[in-house]
Amino acid sequence: MGKIQKAVITAAGRKQRSLALQSLVDRDSEPKSALRILLEEALDAGVEEVALVVCPGDQDAYRAAAGPLSGQLVFIEQREARGYGHALLTAREWVGPSSFLHMVGDHLYVSRELARCARQLVDTADSESCSVSAVQSTRERLLPYYGTVGGRRVPGVSTLYQIDEVLEKPSPTEAEQKLVVPGLRAGHYLCFFGMHVLTPSIFEILNDQLQSLEQGTSLALSAALARLARKERYLAAELNGARYDMGEKYGLWTAQLALGMSGRDREELLLRIVEMAAGRG
Repeated sequence: MGKIQKAVITAAGRKQRSLALQSLVDRDSEPKSALRILLEEALDAGVEEVALVVCPGDQDAYRAAAGPLSGQLVFIEQREARGYGHALLTAREWVGPSSFLHMVGDHLYVSRELARCARQLVDTADSESCSVSAVQSTRERLLPYYGTVGGRRVPGVSTLYQIDEVLEKPSPTEAEQKLVVPGLRAGHYLCFFGMHVLTPSIFEILNDQLQSLEQGTSLALSAALARLARKERYLAAELNGARYDMGEKYGLWTAQLALGMSGRDREELLLRIVEMAAGRG
């Protein structure tokens, strides 16, 4: 597979555009934009260049949000609003013939170990020499928010799964019929983490699907990932960490709370939460 040198962050979705610009306090107690936190995640994994897929005209706002890391950003415009898969496909020429790290611009990640989540994922993809998507065991009621995979554990590795099926935001009935993974708790499914290491094959699949769509129809990524699983070895990995979708109800608040609770301000934050719960905050 070779060293992962490039990362693509998608941030052009209508409901996604402003989330990466939001300011939070990171684990080191420093105020940063969500975008800067994401960039640090990617660069810590060994990535050398990051492409940000944006709507036309958004570059200046994102450049400012990146702060001192703006020099390592390349901007790619998604000129047609044709969905998540199309946004990723716009980076095909820039990525070239190598595997790459992909993250979404509306998620933040908190690792439970020294290695950040992106580093864990890149290391796994390197050792397995194939595409790997990070997943998180997720309660059934949250299925409407995530792409979900079905498959089976890789023998001898409790956190790796061979992917057999991928569905975008499945209903509980669909999930129960097609996505049950042996060994997971009842009512839980493996939902995407918002972070992938993908081979260039994904671009071939996306382009083929785009050609078959009517003009103006959105191109989904999950359907392409389902085809990837049928074409080549493709794994899902449970990382030692958690993802926080800033686009959910209270999502920004939850992401900020997770960052604070995992950082140097944990005790102060706990005290404030107790005071608020007691009606004294």
